[in-house]
Amino acid sequence: MTFLKNHGSFGFALLVACSMTYAADEGFDLTGNIQTQATKAVYDNDKENNLDGFWFRANIGGNYKSEDFDAKVTIRMYAPNFNNGSDRYQADTYYGNYKWNDWGLNLKLGHWKTDTENGGNFGAYLDKSISKRGFLSRDYSHDALEVGFKKGISQLNVMLATEDGYFNQGYLRVTEDVKINENLNLGVGYRANVIDPIQYSAIVTHRANLRANVKMAKNLSLYGEAALIITGEDEDVNKESIDAGLAVSPDYAQDTKYFPVYAGIEIPTAGILDKAFVEVEYVNSRDELNADADDWAWAAGIVKKIGSRTKAQVSVYSENELSDVAFSARITTTIK
Repeated sequence: MTFLKNHGSFGFALLVACSMTYAADEGFDLTGNIQTQATKAVYDNDKENNLDGFWFRANIGGNYKSEDFDAKVTIRMYAPNFNNGSDRYQADTYYGNYKWNDWGLNLKLGHWKTDTENGGNFGAYLDKSISKRGFLSRDYSHDALEVGFKKGISQLNVMLATEDGYFNQGYLRVTEDVKINENLNLGVGYRANVIDPIQYSAIVTHRANLRANVKMAKNLSLYGEAALIITGEDEDVNKESIDAGLAVSPDYAQDTKYFPVYAGIEIPTAGILDKAFVEVEYVNSRDELNADADDWAWAAGIVKKIGSRTKAQVSVYSENELSDVAFSARITTTIK
């Protein structure tokens, strides 16, 4: 990635050339898209801008799939106008996934995202901070190794992830997904920053969740997630010890308990739209995380494919208060 940052378009051209060279390999496919996103608050949020957020970005990479091995590499690019005057390249996704199908086992190594939720604005409580929510805010990245075991309707994944270059900070993440049938999917998960206390004074935050998706008809389903997030207490973890590098800042305030829950419904539109949904969320004592925020929040959105290359996603949702209405839209144009 340093090479790409320093050599700009040459590095990008080299990536494309190498990708095309190997594109002929059986099982390898190029991938790429261009995305545009805009957000705007409908209420008065004291910001004097035409839009509250706007960017263009491109994603390019490749996928490889075979009986015993999968791999993916994706690079994300932003233009200078959207990065304080300099080009920016991000290693968005890269992993290798070794598979032993006869035993139902796989081993995944690298950097990838998890999106176990169905929601457009809420959920993913195992991974993202519940102080953050908004348009398409589900994906969370992990630098990790993960062992998976699939048996019948069950898929178990055990991940060990790091948050620094020494494996001094990190977490254990375990998920179990059960596909009862084509219309009912259930999932449970647990995550805790158990690596942190090995080298530092650290407080463990325990996160557990339960997910469900019930499909009642085509484009008609109920889905949701409930979670429990508990953070302990340790007097050795304080501003002085954290600033001195002796302690790790906890994920949430010490001695706190949060119980986030959200539910959504996907609504059929007689084929007019590809997806339409409405969601509500509750987080107890949300004002401890976001000043003056309501415990409740809501969102509604639509997805529509336009031709074979374009997908439009639009959402309206509440920000701090239920009456703080914001609007977001994303256009994704597939180039490969």
